[in-house]
Amino acid sequence: MKKNIFLLISALFIVSIKAQKSFSSEYVAGYTLDYKNSNLPNAKSQLTTFILMMNDRESYFKSMNVHVQDSLKYYKKIKETGDALTDLKAFSKFACEYPENIGTTVAKVYVTTPISRAFASYEEPNIIEWKLVNEFKKIGNANCQKAFTNKYGRNWIAYFNPNIPLNYGPYKFNKLPGLIVELYDDKGDFHYKLYKFKKRKMICPFANSYENVKHVKKEKAYQWRKDSFLQTDYSEVLDNADSETIRQLNRNSRKLYDQYNPIELRLE
Repeated sequence: MKKNIFLLISALFIVSIKAQKSFSSEYVAGYTLDYKNSNLPNAKSQLTTFILMMNDRESYFKSMNVHVQDSLKYYKKIKETGDALTDLKAFSKFACEYPENIGTTVAKVYVTTPISRAFASYEEPNIIEWKLVNEFKKIGNANCQKAFTNKYGRNWIAYFNPNIPLNYGPYKFNKLPGLIVELYDDKGDFHYKLYKFKKRKMICPFANSYENVKHVKKEKAYQWRKDSFLQTDYSEVLDNADSETIRQLNRNSRKLYDQYNPIELRLE
């Protein structure tokens, strides 16, 4: 039930796409993420997918659900009706728990994340220090090397493929001498795995092109995101829902707030 409520909250982040900020991609990778969105000891893991688009200068990472939804909206295959309950039902299948748009360059990481009915954006220095280990693991047909880093309050273990000379990976992780094919934290909360990689030249015209974007400090964006659990009053959003459903949604918003398990335990 808690997962469904989180996805309902995520589905409320419906905003329009405007004339584009495009991304030119030469390579595309797909990642699965096995994650625990609750900090409870017995929290069950869940699975979702992401897309990573890359060229020689930068990368762009986002949820596959968000990517598909943005594409359909950009090409006018789906549209909003203006009725909150109708739109919530229509767009809930595209909801995701990690809806950030993440761009990386050599110097910086750029993030846009949904906040209530708008977006917040921030940037941070692209600084990450890896320790390479003389240890290898066969992943698919590749002999992948192991590396460690401590970043965002977690200890991370990565395996990268030195035969794919792209120094990118899932989320904000990059700067290894090869594409990251597996990445996980030592608590077992987040585990990314590469499931697809191919060379594909394309233009993504709807990349990170949202209205109502407010540029803020990173700390503010994270606090707004967490506070959004408590700020959603479903009696105002879902006019046609019954009173018991409204009460249950509002009660569980507090549980989601208290049990929130972010990828970043420490903001850097």
